[in-house]
Amino acid sequence: MLSTAPGRGTLPRAAAVCATVSDARAEEYETCRALFLLLRKVTGICPPWGMLTGVRPVRLVRERRQPGESDEAFGARLHETHFVSGEKFRLAVRTAANQTEALAYNTPQSYSLYISIPFCPSRCSYCSFVSRTTASSGHLIEPYLQNLCRELAAISALAQRNRLKLETIYIGGGTPTAISAAQLRGLMQAVQDNFDVPAVREYTVEAGRPDCTTPEKLAVIKEYGATRVSINPQTLNDAVLTAIGRRHTAQDILDCFAEARRQGHDNINMDLIAGLPHDTPEGFLHTLHGVLALGPENITVHTLTLKRASNLVIEHAPTDYGDVARMLRSCALLGENGYEPYYLYRQKGTLQNLENTGYTKPGFAGLYNIFIMEEVHTILSAGAGGSTKLVGPDGAIRRIFNYKYPTEYIERFDTVQARKQGVDDFYGKYRDLDPQAFG
Repeated sequence: MLSTAPGRGTLPRAAAVCATVSDARAEEYETCRALFLLLRKVTGICPPWGMLTGVRPVRLVRERRQPGESDEAFGARLHETHFVSGEKFRLAVRTAANQTEALAYNTPQSYSLYISIPFCPSRCSYCSFVSRTTASSGHLIEPYLQNLCRELAAISALAQRNRLKLETIYIGGGTPTAISAAQLRGLMQAVQDNFDVPAVREYTVEAGRPDCTTPEKLAVIKEYGATRVSINPQTLNDAVLTAIGRRHTAQDILDCFAEARRQGHDNINMDLIAGLPHDTPEGFLHTLHGVLALGPENITVHTLTLKRASNLVIEHAPTDYGDVARMLRSCALLGENGYEPYYLYRQKGTLQNLENTGYTKPGFAGLYNIFIMEEVHTILSAGAGGSTKLVGPDGAIRRIFNYKYPTEYIERFDTVQARKQGVDDFYGKYRDLDPQAFG
């Protein structure tokens, strides 16, 4: 029912509320713009992303672009309103275009599965993930995996009950290959027992650390149907590897990559970090050339982010980092070698307020990365630190969190299982609207 206020014309109450919200946003924008212009004048600095502070610049491209608007017109408008540089605008537009095919795979019933292995051979200085070293917490691995396999069975039942379709699987961490080959085999067998692995579009296992990724483990990953692995050097500079707490050399990375190829892995991602302590633009360029010589299907370039839980921040490590913007500019080499940006995100605390970008050869875009970053479908998460993200057909989002640490996850596993009831509750309302699709 529409309502009017006496003596104030005929503006409906709902429209009045919308107008109030719109006015508030306009006032907020003008305040931020004035502050940005003042700070730019005082410091002489204009950040390449301008006034934008959001995590997902690519979403802004899809939501703000007007029908039929050319790249030139949209770029000029974004520069005028938010001071985004032409370089970053072009990166966001290219990324959005390169996601089109992957996003077309998504349906209202789509979901992906994330499996957390929160153990590592050692802790990198920049890391803030919830993980434990195998030296101090190795005794937790076996009971952890037992509960993890139980949770996978429960998730499978939930997905079937709500008629969800599995699109991608991602085993991450931590470092999944920090567990033994036998334990990895048992975990991947549980995945195979509970999910239709041959039907998924993509199955990724992070094999990020060469100091724990053996030929046997790479063989297990291939045997159980994984279609994509991630071998993450971060840098090919031995001095930088030592500075960040890695217990391997650049040669170990090259050897691990070669072994993965010998084992038949034909879709490999490699992560790099721009801005690591003691690195330089010249050192980063050396790493980039070294990785390009290997020819991985994906190269993901992260900008160092200083997170509160990382040793870099906790130990008040020196803050004299290299010219990160110059490092990222050298990524033009990726385009010259046939790689295209396919996912993009930003984080609080990133050096120089820059970005993280995934690059791909044609036909190898990492689907899970696109799906989770663009929040287009449900991610059901298993394991410590897992965050289940439920996305409804109408775009509504709800999150269900597992306990963060392995000990909590093991000791309170009944609560972890009980919380998953929220999946049924969430999809219940959609069953009422479309029982044929969801129930």
